[in-house]
Order: sequence, then structure tokens, then C-alpha cells
Amino acid sequence: MNLTISNLHQLYESGQKSPRQVITRLLAQSRENDPEIWIHLLTEEEVEPYLQGLESSKARDLPLYGIPFAIKDNIDLAGIPTTAGCPEYGYVPTGSAFVVEQLIAAGAVPLGKTNLDQFATGLVGTRSPYGACKNSFSPEFISGGSSSGSAVAVAKNLCTFALGTDTAGSGRVPAAFNNILGLKPSRGLISTRGVVPACRTLDCVSLFALCTGDAAQIMQVAVKHDPQEPYSRKKQGLAKTTTVRNTFTYGVPYKNQLQFFANLEYEQCFSATLERLDSLGGKRVEIDFEPFLTAAQLLYEGPWVEERTAAVGGFLETHLDAGYPITREIICGAKPQSAVDLFTAMYSLQTLKAKTDAILEELDVLITPTAGTCYTQAEVSAEPLALNTNLGYYTNYMNLLDYCGLAVPAAMTATVPFGVTLVAPAFHDEILLTLGSRLHQAAQVGMGTGSERPPQYTPEGLEDTVLVAVCGAHMQGLPLHYQLMDLDAQLIVKTATAPSYRMYALNGKPAKPGLIRDTKMGAAIEVEVYSLSFKAFGQFTAQIPHPLGMGKLELTDGRWIPGFIAEPLVCQEGKEITEFKGWRSYLKTKGISSNK
Repeated sequence: MNLTISNLHQLYESGQKSPRQVITRLLAQSRENDPEIWIHLLTEEEVEPYLQGLESSKARDLPLYGIPFAIKDNIDLAGIPTTAGCPEYGYVPTGSAFVVEQLIAAGAVPLGKTNLDQFATGLVGTRSPYGACKNSFSPEFISGGSSSGSAVAVAKNLCTFALGTDTAGSGRVPAAFNNILGLKPSRGLISTRGVVPACRTLDCVSLFALCTGDAAQIMQVAVKHDPQEPYSRKKQGLAKTTTVRNTFTYGVPYKNQLQFFANLEYEQCFSATLERLDSLGGKRVEIDFEPFLTAAQLLYEGPWVEERTAAVGGFLETHLDAGYPITREIICGAKPQSAVDLFTAMYSLQTLKAKTDAILEELDVLITPTAGTCYTQAEVSAEPLALNTNLGYYTNYMNLLDYCGLAVPAAMTATVPFGVTLVAPAFHDEILLTLGSRLHQAAQVGMGTGSERPPQYTPEGLEDTVLVAVCGAHMQGLPLHYQLMDLDAQLIVKTATAPSYRMYALNGKPAKPGLIRDTKMGAAIEVEVYSLSFKAFGQFTAQIPHPLGMGKLELTDGRWIPGFIAEPLVCQEGKEITEFKGWRSYLKTKGISSNK
């Protein structure tokens, strides 16, 4: 069964399926699947109140009506034990975590609590007394952690989405290894009240989904300021998604800073993904990844590792027989740090953040592999600490530097999937979803272990827009720019046409150019691309004077969009200025004021 939100809602609306039928079937399938996915799978009696709560509603009434989801077992669900992967630590909460409450109120139905690296400490998915979670494609490989059960449950089509947590990469690495989306939101956007902390100042609730459209819908419900959680942050004017809808600039680390740990297949997959991004309109820029890597080292080599001790170290010290051995070693064996050490590390981190912020300011997104390789369970068992460290090479810096990230499926190898992560500053989550959707579709991989391709995702508010390229007096700072601003146009990108146009200067006030297509003698001409509503586009084109008109213009990336063209008579009435390759350059060279 296709478990995407849109498909389930269609089945519910048509009467072909009911939430009760879907949930009953999924619980039965989960009981027959790998037992280590779940720590507690809800019984029919435990799930009944949620199903009864839907009987007075319909799919159109609730955004997540009848949508099945799983919960990492360090996140509270009322009346169900929370263990954090440690049976001795377990307790039964009287209430659900704040984010779980929001999801259930929106109609989502919890199926159970999923396995994890104990106390959310690990990126491997093997550090659990409940068993090592197997990779959903190749059982001898790791599933990735710490949110292992949540990721595998989504990949195996046992639920539509799942909650994880992400402090060092736990919401991204298992997504990459299981061919699903892993969204690590901006820190504090999703409340962590009701979550067993790992590093409370850094922890994020993450989302696993089959496609970006589902992730976006879940985010609309999950993102809500929680006044009772001191680390909750209000949504701050998320950047407009249009900036990466067509053309975008993306950064990639210098080649000598990329690390694949001798995994040639992953290296080839990453190279192919970059070429795919280029074909989607991306402009590639190599960046210095060193300050990101240096920041990452602070997470486990600096004082932040002691924050894990502050979270659950007291329990482990008083329960000597509890705790997975490697987990106990990490949490209780942290090198003591002084207050001076903490402040020194904070100063270093802020210096690094100033450098990385400056790098991201020049980009729409940064892209890296989510992980440089994937290991077998046997390999991790032999070298648990070193290999876990390798898995965090591209992930450990993100929460320290206060960025958001989206792990996107990118390719399949002979054994396990390969994925990449898109990175942006805090509160740019929607940009990641927009570009992530295009990249996910272009990768031509299925959703999870299924073969069905992900549906297209169009951000809300962009369904009825059209792009238009301007090359003269309508550009920023020029006399007719106000006509675009009066119509609420949004600048998408400053770029150029394909090298197939000749430009002529026309007389008039204000002065303006005309473009003629000439594939033999043309040049690439500077343009600005704007987004307009269809209604505004009609109003805009009505203002265009003869001999100019609106036609299709070819951009340098090969796309054809509406843009200014001119009738052939401009060749006689105007002066050719193609050599200047842009209206601004012509005005500057001729000493003509830009406001005339």
C-alpha cells in the first residue's frame, strides 16, 4: 500500500479504506517483521482510543487524519513506557511529548515506540539491548542510528512517517542508509518537551518521511512554539522557497576535504549527484569545509560531551548493571571539563560560526554526503568508536552551528542506499524541502524499499506563479523597476540568457533595450528573473510598449521562461549593443544615468 499522506487521504475520502483497516493491517505486518524495529508495538486495545477519536471526523477536517506514525523511544507517548533503549531506565509518562500531542490532535495515529542506540548515543543502530536494527536493504549492514527503528519502520512501509531525534546526525544518517527523507529542523522549531535529553542545548526532534511533500505537511503541524519549553523558538520568517525553485547556487567542500573512507561507490554516487544538481539549474561553488569540521570536533572532544553526562550520567552511576557497555563508556567516561574549558570552547565555536555563516551567506544551500560510507554490523562491532566517528564526519557540526539539514535519497549502490544532505542557516527549512523534492525526483529512486517514485512537491503559495526574465529598465535600481514591485514580484535570481541573443538600444524615455534571438552571432545577456502571480503577469505584460513583446527566452541553464523579446524592426530603429552583454554595462560605458 502507498502510505503517503495524499494517497491515504484519497483512499479514506473515496471509502476504499478506513483508518481502522489501515492501522490494523500495519500493526499485523509490524508483528511479522523484524522484532528489533520496535521496543513497544501498540496492542489493539492501546490503539483503540486514537481510532475512536477519528470516528467523528473526516479526512478533510484534519491535516493528518488517519496517518500512521512511529515514535522513537526517547519521546513520550502517554501510558506507554519510555525506555530510551535502557529497560532499567524505563518509566510510564502520564502525558505525551508536546510534538506528539500536536500530531495526534491533527489526526495522526501512533503505532508504537521504536528502537534506538541507547540514550540516543550513536550513529550505528547497534547499541541497544533490544537488538541491532538491520539495514532495510542489506541486513548485514547497519541501519544507522541513533533513530534506527524509526527510519527502518518508514523504509519498510510500516508507517507513513516517524519521529526521531538528532543531536549529532541521528535523524540524517539512518535516513541515508534506508532511502528515505530525514529532516533535521532548525533547533527549537519543534519542541523537545517530553524528550529524554542527550545534549539538551542541541537536541532536535527530527522527521522521517517517504517524500518531501509529507515532510512539509508534518512540519506544518509539528512546528508550534511551546511556552513551557525554554529551548523552544518561534518560527522566524522562513526564507522564501522561490529562491531555489529554478536556479540556485550550492556549495560543496573542496575535493581534498571530501572523505569517503575508501568507499568508491559512495564517491561515484556523490559525483553523479553534483552533476544532477548542475542539470537542475545549480551553480556549483567549492567552499572551505575546514571550519565546519573543526566545529564538529567540539561535539565529542570538547565540553559538550559532558552534557550527556548531565542528562543521564547520574542514572548510570547509580545503576551499575544498566547501560550498554559502549554507551556507558561514552557517557560516564567523558574527560572532566572545567568552566574555563567550556567558555574557551564557546568562544572558539562562535569564531567558527562567524566563518561558516559568511560561507553560507554566499549560497542557497551547502551539499555534502550524509555519510561518507556505510559499514557492516561486523565492522562496527570490531571498531565501535572509530567507525561511529567516521559516520559523523558530515553531521556533527550542524546543531552546534545552529543550521538545519535535509537528508535526501540520491542513489543505490550494490548493497545499500546513498544519500546527500542539504544544509542551510536556521529557519531556512522550507528552502531545503523545495530543492530536496527536485533532487529526490531527479535521482529516480523509489521511496524506502518500494519502487514507486516520490510525488512532486510544490510549496504552498507557488502553485499559481510564473517566472519572467527582464533585461533592461525593469531591473533593480532602474526606472521601471517599480512596475514589478507594485505587482509584488519576487526576485528569483540574477543570471544570463543562453549565448543566443543580440541586444539593441532603443530611443525613448526611459531608454530601454530589445533582444533578438540569433544563435549564430548572439551572446549571453544579463537578465533578472522574477516570480509573479498569473494575474500580476497579465497586468505586467499589458504595459509592454511596441516594438517590445513577451515571448519565451532561453536562460544560460537551458530553461525557457517568459521574457522580453523585440520585433525584427529594432535592428533598423535601434543601435546594436550586444558587445556590452547587458543593459547596465551599456549604460555605464556610455555615461548614461540609470534613471534616464
